[in-house]
Amino acid sequence: MHEPDEYSTPPYGGPGPWAPAPPVQFPTPAHGTPLPSYAGQYGPNGDGQPPGPYAPPPQAQSAVQPPRPAHGQIPGPAPATTQMPASAPAPQQVPAPASAPAPAQGQPQTPHQPQPSPWLRYDPWSSPAAVGRQPLTQYGPQYGEPRPQRRRAGLVVTAVLAMAACVAGGAVGAYIERNGGFSRVELPQAGRDAGGRAPDSVAGIAASALPGVVTLHVNGGGEQGTGTGFVLDRQGHILTNNHVVSPASSGGEISVTFSGGETARAKLVGKDSGYDLAVVKVTGVSGLTPLPLGNSDNVQVGDPVVAIGAPFDLSNTVTSGIISAKERPITAGGEKGDGSDISYVDALQTDAPINPGNSGGPLVDARARVIGINSAIRAADNGTGLGGGQSGSIGLGFAIPINQGKRVAEELINTGRATHPVIGVSLDMEYAGDGAKVGAKAADGGPSVTTGGPGARAGIRPGDVITAVDDQRVHGGEELIVKIRAHRPGDRLKLTLVRGGEERTVTLTLGSANSG
Repeated sequence: MHEPDEYSTPPYGGPGPWAPAPPVQFPTPAHGTPLPSYAGQYGPNGDGQPPGPYAPPPQAQSAVQPPRPAHGQIPGPAPATTQMPASAPAPQQVPAPASAPAPAQGQPQTPHQPQPSPWLRYDPWSSPAAVGRQPLTQYGPQYGEPRPQRRRAGLVVTAVLAMAACVAGGAVGAYIERNGGFSRVELPQAGRDAGGRAPDSVAGIAASALPGVVTLHVNGGGEQGTGTGFVLDRQGHILTNNHVVSPASSGGEISVTFSGGETARAKLVGKDSGYDLAVVKVTGVSGLTPLPLGNSDNVQVGDPVVAIGAPFDLSNTVTSGIISAKERPITAGGEKGDGSDISYVDALQTDAPINPGNSGGPLVDARARVIGINSAIRAADNGTGLGGGQSGSIGLGFAIPINQGKRVAEELINTGRATHPVIGVSLDMEYAGDGAKVGAKAADGGPSVTTGGPGARAGIRPGDVITAVDDQRVHGGEELIVKIRAHRPGDRLKLTLVRGGEERTVTLTLGSANSG
């Protein structure tokens, strides 16, 4: 507990009658702000006091405080006086302005009249018209301070600088976008390698095979054309398609261009329209690179292949693909109308792009060995052959198997002619049924089964329908011819035929017929 408070000071006693209410706290002006005197502006007596109920308390008579009782003594009763207690401060005196002149010596001094503080009359909620001018609300020379103009000018300068910065930034950004920066661009790049490629890659195969591939330019009889061929031996024999050199068959010219750019004249050695193959020969050329020959009987569907040629006279063009089918019976030619120029091929089918100009070029396997001679394409307009229109590749190319090409090339080189295997019967090419039907008569009116021929000796009769060759189905006359020409003369074949609704099998030995 505490000792009793004889002054009844709060919070221990009630407020005494002598405790005045605290004065109103007004805003304090910023440091250094001049405060002009407004004496005489307010109050009924012109004393500068703001209107209102508040009046400052009277000046204390004495600032002497009564002695405080010693510790442990009980103070006596306070004397009756009008002095303020020690805990109640006297009202603050407003200092006189610094510019007020001091009185001269010897002159009677007039009691100093305190100037009221302008903050005692500042009321932010009153109207200036009702109270008059208030501090910090009027500007001008008459009030000791000009109206500030720098803020508006600063805003204008800031806006101009911001606009200039935007324009400059846009220009810099555009420059960087167009030029990639302010420095010189150096793009990363791989260095040169040794150039070696795997032998079974497309690049390796092309590097091995290209030296043996040539481009042929042929003209004669008012015709000209471009095709491809490849070197067979060091004597200068070159294998190509018959339809490539046919314009020169009546005294035209054949020009051969090698992969390195060298050119030489060539002469026709032999040709066969039934197989669409021909052999030409160059002389006086050294350093020839013959291409090795593969075995087309070993080819499987899906094997990778590379086609090399001069499509549209673009020499040394290399394309790649796979074997997409085998033993595809196709026919090409037939422009003469008598059937003498029709070629029958049991072809290899590939999706390697082949175009006009590829004719006669090699189709090689993964070891750069020739397995076929590119000869025909199936075009989007349903046309076939490479000797006619300028149709492009749609991924259906056909090549003569190299086994057939090798035999024909050897015959053309050795004899100038090629032999065709035959069975000695004439077929009804108008037959629409399934199989190949033996005709009633030959085209020249003779018997449809040659007397003493292979078919006659095997017991084939007119009207028989041949449905299979060595157990492989045959669906038409052209397909039967293709199957037979895929063999050599002297080969034995087993034929399945239907006579009077009864199926039977016969065996025969293929005969031979010279090409015309």
